[in-house]
Amino acid sequence: MTLLLIVISQQLTAKPRLTPFLADSATNTGIAVVVCPGGSYSWLDMKTEGIGVARWLQSNGINAFVLRYHVANVSAYMFGYRVLGIGNRYPKMLADVENALQQVYESADSLHIDKAKIGVMGFSAGGHLTMMSFTHNRTPYKPAFLCPVYPVVTMSDKRYAHQRSRRGALGVWGQWKQPMRDSLSIEQHIAADCPPVFLVNCEDDPVVKYQNSVLLDSALIANHVSHRYIRYRTGGHGFGASETKGTEESRQWKNEFIQWISNLNQ
Repeated sequence: MTLLLIVISQQLTAKPRLTPFLADSATNTGIAVVVCPGGSYSWLDMKTEGIGVARWLQSNGINAFVLRYHVANVSAYMFGYRVLGIGNRYPKMLADVENALQQVYESADSLHIDKAKIGVMGFSAGGHLTMMSFTHNRTPYKPAFLCPVYPVVTMSDKRYAHQRSRRGALGVWGQWKQPMRDSLSIEQHIAADCPPVFLVNCEDDPVVKYQNSVLLDSALIANHVSHRYIRYRTGGHGFGASETKGTEESRQWKNEFIQWISNLNQ
């Protein structure tokens, strides 16, 4: 019981954090990216999908800001305390990315960042949050571009929904409510004013079914949203910007993104 109370206390008092990785002044492109690591809305892969991604972006003259956002926490499943309604869930993580965008916008001039070149990149559940940073954004601070990588997309489609992410975002009881599932199914919320999207995933993804990205691609096409979708045959899941994880094929996404964002911001 004591351990459970400690876990609950730590979870409820945890605060989001935005860690900057600023580009060198000589190579600064003026582009900035809020980075959202994945982890099924239950933990955060800060090493591979957070810090590793930020350092790669930084090395390419892109200012990166790694967001530690609210998640349910693995202990929520180990101890089951979320059955009581305790813990982090939507919309806390949405508020975190909204606040992150506001912080970057408000600091842009002092950091030599172009306010028209601030976007969001995320992985797995962080890819879902990346899309929500525009589709569900309740503030004036909107991203100029979006980059979801092997993202969770649907929470409604029973064939493809990633159940752990859905449970992490909606809670033990909320995950079963169809209106809540629909409310966070990204493919149902794409509109014509969505900013350009760079989307990538792999057909052999063993964690998030690749059809999630197919659903997003179809929604972007239907709404005439400028985007690039790359679907690799191999690479799996969770490779981030690593030079060793994934496959040689899937690791090409980094060069493709740098070329895409460079062309986008000319």
